[in-house]
Amino acid sequence: MAKTRDWGHVIGKRIIRDVFSDNGILLVPISSIITREQIMILEKHGIELTAQDVVSIGPYSENESFVHTQIINDTVTEISRLFEGIRTTKEVPIAELRRSVIPIVQEIASKETPLIGLFASLQAKDDYIYRHHIAVGIYACLIGGWMGLDRQEQLQLTTAALLHDIGKMLIPEELLQKPGKLTAEEYAIMKSHTVLGYELLKKTVGVTHRQALVALQHHERMDGGGYPLGLTHDKIERFSRITSVADRFHAMTSRRAYQDPLPFYEVLFQIEKDSFGELDPVITRLFVEKMMNALIGRSVLLTDGREGVVLMVQAQNLGQPLIQAEDRFIDLSREPAIRIEQIL
Repeated sequence: MAKTRDWGHVIGKRIIRDVFSDNGILLVPISSIITREQIMILEKHGIELTAQDVVSIGPYSENESFVHTQIINDTVTEISRLFEGIRTTKEVPIAELRRSVIPIVQEIASKETPLIGLFASLQAKDDYIYRHHIAVGIYACLIGGWMGLDRQEQLQLTTAALLHDIGKMLIPEELLQKPGKLTAEEYAIMKSHTVLGYELLKKTVGVTHRQALVALQHHERMDGGGYPLGLTHDKIERFSRITSVADRFHAMTSRRAYQDPLPFYEVLFQIEKDSFGELDPVITRLFVEKMMNALIGRSVLLTDGREGVVLMVQAQNLGQPLIQAEDRFIDLSREPAIRIEQIL
């Protein structure tokens, strides 16, 4: 079995077995997140890890237990049951969603919850299609609260965000789960979920036109490069612009059929880049600012393999905070080669 010589391939991944020295001393326990320090210990004992010893995880580790994790998991199960019925009935069970799902989404988003633990709980593993609805609903509700929306608007937004991808229930399931790149014809079918979702919601009693527009517009982009209509700026409903940020963020931090979750620095870089053309810059900056401020005092894994603690986030360089690693302070704005790989 070929061994992994470049330890960069295992840094930030979770080990799936206990590693012992020749004398039977436990060096690295199962489920640990591999850091540079652990690699150095293993190298001293002449031990190298193979690709089969580790598994990839998202930009947020699951070391922190989040109080609502089981509730979220149960809600994902419930929404999968309700949404699967749409494939046959072609109707949205809005009354059941309002009774059993939407209140839970709002409750989780309205509490003073640890954001990083929440993000870790919402990372999709093998249930992206259904967890994505819940996650986007929660993220959109959070953003709405940070923007100062009143209670009624937040309810409207949460419902719209939860239903943003409802049109995918009318797309062939094998296409949704396809692991490889879509053909041009398949991509055209996939993009039709926006129009299909809009038509489905437009005929649903109790769903407003503004909410139905979110299903239609959540892939529109501020610079006009989105679909299905190529709308720009204020022609895109504000609820749709909020949902677009939530949708993009959860997609990048989750494991999907065709893509692993991105490292934290790549998620942050892409989100900030997209705010200069594709995503609403005010909404995006607000989201990134809240996310980064939630990191203060948290342990992180850096791209050079070191562990550190986030000490301060600078307003002018949100994605490049001050880190304390052992007895050294690292200003990431002055050392651009070093980034945050993962939140521990």
